[in-house]
Amino acid sequence: MPRKFVVIDTETTGNAPKKGDRIIQIGVSVVEGNRVTETFSSFVNPFKHIPVFIQQLTGIDDEDVADAPSFTEIAPKILDLLEDAYFVAHNVPFDLNFINQELQDAGFSPFVGKVIDTVECARILYPSAPGYQLSQLAEWLEITHVRPHQADSDAIVTASLLIMLLNKLENLPQRTLKWLGSLASGLESDIEQWIKERKNEKIRWSVEDEDFVEEFKGIALKKTSTTETSYKKENLEGESSFFSQNGRLASNWNQYEHRPAQEQMSTEVKEAFENRHHALIEAGTGIGKTIAYLVPALYYSKKTGRNVVISTHTITLQEQLMQKEIPLLQATVPFSFHTVLLKGKSHYLCLRKFKQLLTTAPSTYEEVLGLSQILIWILETDTGDVEEINIAGGSASTFWEKVCTDDSVFSKASQPWTSRNFYERAKEKANKADLLITNHALLFADIKKEDRLLPPYKHVVVDEAHHLDELASKNLGDQINYFYLNQVLHRIGVLDKTGLFQQLFVYEQSIDYFFSSAWYQRREDYFTLLKYEMDELFRMLHQFCRNQSIQKRTDVGKLSIRYNPGREDSPEWRAIKDSVKRILVLFEEEETAWLSFYDHLSHLVRPASNEEGMLYDFKTAVEQIEGICESLVSLLLEEDDNFVYWMEVDNKGAANATYLYTRPVDVSDLLADRFFAEKDSIILTSAALTIKDSFSYVIQKWGLADFGPSKLQLTSTYSFDKQAKLLVPEDMALIKDGEKDFIMETAEFIYHAASITEGKMLVLFTSFDMLRKTYHQLKKWDEESDFALIAQGVKSGSRSKLMKTFKQHEQAILLGTNAFWEGIDIPGEDLSCLVIVRLPFPPPDEPQTQARIEQVKKEGKSAFSHVTLPQAVLRFKQGFGRLIRHKNDKGVVVVLDRRILQSNYGSDFIQSLPQLPIVQKPSDDILNEMATFFYEK
Repeated sequence: MPRKFVVIDTETTGNAPKKGDRIIQIGVSVVEGNRVTETFSSFVNPFKHIPVFIQQLTGIDDEDVADAPSFTEIAPKILDLLEDAYFVAHNVPFDLNFINQELQDAGFSPFVGKVIDTVECARILYPSAPGYQLSQLAEWLEITHVRPHQADSDAIVTASLLIMLLNKLENLPQRTLKWLGSLASGLESDIEQWIKERKNEKIRWSVEDEDFVEEFKGIALKKTSTTETSYKKENLEGESSFFSQNGRLASNWNQYEHRPAQEQMSTEVKEAFENRHHALIEAGTGIGKTIAYLVPALYYSKKTGRNVVISTHTITLQEQLMQKEIPLLQATVPFSFHTVLLKGKSHYLCLRKFKQLLTTAPSTYEEVLGLSQILIWILETDTGDVEEINIAGGSASTFWEKVCTDDSVFSKASQPWTSRNFYERAKEKANKADLLITNHALLFADIKKEDRLLPPYKHVVVDEAHHLDELASKNLGDQINYFYLNQVLHRIGVLDKTGLFQQLFVYEQSIDYFFSSAWYQRREDYFTLLKYEMDELFRMLHQFCRNQSIQKRTDVGKLSIRYNPGREDSPEWRAIKDSVKRILVLFEEEETAWLSFYDHLSHLVRPASNEEGMLYDFKTAVEQIEGICESLVSLLLEEDDNFVYWMEVDNKGAANATYLYTRPVDVSDLLADRFFAEKDSIILTSAALTIKDSFSYVIQKWGLADFGPSKLQLTSTYSFDKQAKLLVPEDMALIKDGEKDFIMETAEFIYHAASITEGKMLVLFTSFDMLRKTYHQLKKWDEESDFALIAQGVKSGSRSKLMKTFKQHEQAILLGTNAFWEGIDIPGEDLSCLVIVRLPFPPPDEPQTQARIEQVKKEGKSAFSHVTLPQAVLRFKQGFGRLIRHKNDKGVVVVLDRRILQSNYGSDFIQSLPQLPIVQKPSDDILNEMATFFYEK
């Protein structure tokens, strides 16, 4: 095997060598004996103009390459270096394709030796890395990267990365190397033989595995602690240095400054816990509400021996709690306490399912890569939480479904794995925790399920509580879609040799022959018919939705319609109902046969064998289909007057890609009966709970009227009158007068405002369509790329990825909608201007909003005053809160919707804001106001 690794990086005029793009710079680093032994770099004359965007990206212009050698002149040097070596690159296909094309054009033979792709290897060996671009890895691994996008610098960094990868690979446990070797043939990098040599060396020289590794049922994983952590409740000795007056925040404790409002909130939470009542607390920015509720929650738990649940809506806040506030408390308090983060089952790796998939032939490259990543990850993780691993591939969720924990965790097949089960370990810790951190989704899933997901609790803090009714409605409703249905049917796999039923039947035939081929053929026929009927049902639903949408002149794109399952009576709907009934009959026949098959085989499979695991997975899949059938009944055959029903399709999607939903219209009674009446004390806190300084709206909406909650409103401690201004251009077009003019004026204002603020601007929209149109208009004007224009839904990436990109650029404009109205934190100079394009009234065609409006009208009330306006005001408060995040922040909020000052309801929005200067002038004068605000001393 070669012991020489030649790392090559190229800079090029484009991405397509076959279409004439050429190399403009090459960098080479030779690695031997885990060190760089030689380097070579050169500009290359492409004999063509270098595009402007390539010049901006690389810093290489036409003058740099004008006197450079041609590739033909340096080709012998490259070939000499590559002799008997691995070709290594960060994204091998790109660099190797260019090198081979240039070699062939110069009359040389292409390179056909072994290759190593450091992107692929980094994905495997660093499964928890935040990203796999070279610059991301260099920063994460603390590799100095002087000149990104210059081939010589990139080659040196890639060589350093390669050395780290080889070292980590060499030090893997023997068992891990064995499994990696079995998967390596499915990888793009030629590392199979190299891995086997490392494994054999460990056997030959009896190299001991590290102390932190243990072998369990044939796989190597991080050793669990043999020392049992003490979770006993203890007396609060010495608490006076941390608490004052029985659970309030000690005014001299806070490591920042004394905050009276924070202490006031802490007292309110303490009294609610002790007096067993619910509390509503609106806490503006700067209050320090997280510490304000954690301190009394912790004190109450330690004093009484009862756990307290902290529920958040976003992963961001959960991470902030676990990585910032909890360690701060642990380092400060004079006693020990235990905090556990608990999520739903599907967030945790199931080692049994992982081992089972590992021992079968992976069906896709994504599976090979995913299994390889997990082999390394289980040597490092304590939690098995999917949030820790950066699973590769576009079908990551499909792969994770095959290895995550599900209801089979309670089966006999999973019992041998119980001691190493991540979910069970998290639950055990949660049962003994003082503070249990979870999310709203799991909180309400626990309320809905008869078998509780959370340990028993009577006290809970609901942070980001403005999502309460939305999350309650979602989790107390029901939904089904064709993709999930198809995924479950595929898992059962009667017609697929890799499916569970097929594999189990082959196994049964090898040991028993109880079930005949005729019986199997009948199952196959019934399954074919069941799948056909389900495909046909969703095709009819798709067509029904399209027809109804066309009749209602719904916009193209995503089509959505409401329906009433008990009152629809068209021929199309009767055909849909008949299809559901046929599915129920077919499934009843199949379920009986499948469960008989399961019962028989459960007495034959060997305990703890792969077949036993597959058998329980098969039963779980059957139960999932049963749940799907129950959902089809509740969604299409039954009707509840308090529920709204709707379906959605993508107008350009597959002919059966339909989504069905039902949600309770009014959750007040459900929350009152299942949540507030069941708990001793629920603290509901958020920055947006009041309208006109009143909690009346949320009290009525959440069913709190009969519980007499205490109420506390704490305004922000920041000096908004000095730190911010609200600017409203009075001459902006109204969208009702023409969308085209409104978008043109919006884009024009953003463009001019950005030149004053030097970017650093967040623009909030209420629709993706308007966002996209504004983005494309801005791109037309900004041909020189003065600003980094980042748009949600236009540029790919998650919210966190777009946020990171925004912060990385000195002059950036971020266009966002929906998720960007809340839960994002851009403190300091990264954000100095917030533009709210339109007042955030809920879309009038949104099914739940429609249903609530109809309900309020039946009660003789104003739908605008009781539904539309309150939702918009609370949303507006959330959006406004994105600007001033810290006491030294400074910026302006521009509202391009002049209705905020010119309509009779505009005062509701203004009253929701802290006291600050408000300026209403023509657009040009507003721009002058901005310039004065930012540049005047």
